[in-house]
Amino acid sequence: MKPITEAVKTILRPERVLQFGEGNFLRAFADWQIDILNEKTDFNGNIVVVQPLEQGMGDLVNAQRGLYTTVLRGVRNGETVEEFRPVTSLSRCLNPFTQFDEYIRCAENPDLRFVISNTTEAGISYNADDRLSDRPQRSFPGKVTAFLFRRFEYFKGDPAKALVFIPCELIDKNGDKLREIVERYAQEWRLGEAFRAWLDSCDFCNSLVDRIVPGYPAEEAASICEKLGYEDRLLVTAEIFHLWVIETKNDYTGELPFARAGLNVIQTKDMSFYRTRKVRILNGAHTSGVLAAFLYGLDTVEQCVKDPLVAGMMKRAIFGEIIPGMDGDGAALTQYAGDVLERFANPYIKHRILSIALNSVSKFKTRVLPSLTGCFAKKGVLPPVLTFSLAALIAFYKGVNPAGREMTGSRNGEAYPIQDDEEVVKRFAALYAASGGAGEIAAAVLASKDWWGEDLRAYPGLEDAVSAYLAAILETGIRPVIERLAAES
Repeated sequence: MKPITEAVKTILRPERVLQFGEGNFLRAFADWQIDILNEKTDFNGNIVVVQPLEQGMGDLVNAQRGLYTTVLRGVRNGETVEEFRPVTSLSRCLNPFTQFDEYIRCAENPDLRFVISNTTEAGISYNADDRLSDRPQRSFPGKVTAFLFRRFEYFKGDPAKALVFIPCELIDKNGDKLREIVERYAQEWRLGEAFRAWLDSCDFCNSLVDRIVPGYPAEEAASICEKLGYEDRLLVTAEIFHLWVIETKNDYTGELPFARAGLNVIQTKDMSFYRTRKVRILNGAHTSGVLAAFLYGLDTVEQCVKDPLVAGMMKRAIFGEIIPGMDGDGAALTQYAGDVLERFANPYIKHRILSIALNSVSKFKTRVLPSLTGCFAKKGVLPPVLTFSLAALIAFYKGVNPAGREMTGSRNGEAYPIQDDEEVVKRFAALYAASGGAGEIAAAVLASKDWWGEDLRAYPGLEDAVSAYLAAILETGIRPVIERLAAES
């Protein structure tokens, strides 16, 4: 079978977008939308991708000259839909750890205007060891600071060459957080008042992304390629639904004419409602439910909503604990939650739990903890399912042989990968290796202010409840606990 490079034409355009992250989500979301902009409007811009980590998919992206195919599937107006789109908006992928000079020269590109990123929830973080002289800096914000300083110097502080950042990381106020760390580096690295003033010309937008992207369809890849008529090792599957909310004081509808291209992109001055709704209900349902479901024996989100026990647990969490802890129109939130469950049940989406489980500690802090504490504040009692989900997270992280960002867990005698920040992996491995009881482990996890932003033992009854759930999971397995929660509901 011929490769995609012989079947799909590469289209050369100015590189107007810099993107940190080459993974499935951005390719099925932002890059897919830029491709549609190129087709339906006069945007006329390609994306140069920067690989955030030393090991990544850059070689494969370049081998296919940036070409790949999105496979969008779902239900639209009561009918099943399947759409294939060859995407031509990527020009190349650079690894700054081995191609630093080529990467940093991108700062000198006069056509560059927008920067998109998805470096996971843990990506927008400060690293005290980063220096301007590094090639490159380890942290994403460190790379951004050095990149902007090169651009500032090259264009002699021209405000017309400032950049617009649209981060896609699932943390609250992602653009504000990125700006804050960049400004901190600018001060610590003594880059000068002129540069710090020029940063004000750059716009760090807050943004919210919403699309379920299972990624590469390993089990179906051969049949899909047969249907396409070419081999594509970067196939990426996603649902039909998409939503991008961009919070900014400036109007970019002229430069980024998403609406004119028929895309579901909202530019607003306040995205609070959209973000809270999506992160707590859609992402919160994922993070609060799937780790328990995995230990229970399930592997995909579709299996979760089809299993009566797990589906009942997830619905209890959403309608009985998450929504009651939120502000806003209850009917609208309930409607959105119903739509989310329908999306979860999409028969075309094989959203694997282990993909969702990546970096679950930071995800829990962002997606679930506000619902847990919000429900407690409004009702005065701990929400059982969300409390249980914290214990399930601790149980999921029972692993051995930590090596970097990964260690190995065991489910019914079968190994599975546990992947998170290196410090998180090491700490969990050490807690379980110390052979402490469930109470000792739970207390140490809840006390980790660097993970949660606060000592969770301060919430009355939370330590005892999490310890009891964890002890039950470790002693009898997770199924009896889920059955008990289902019976209580």
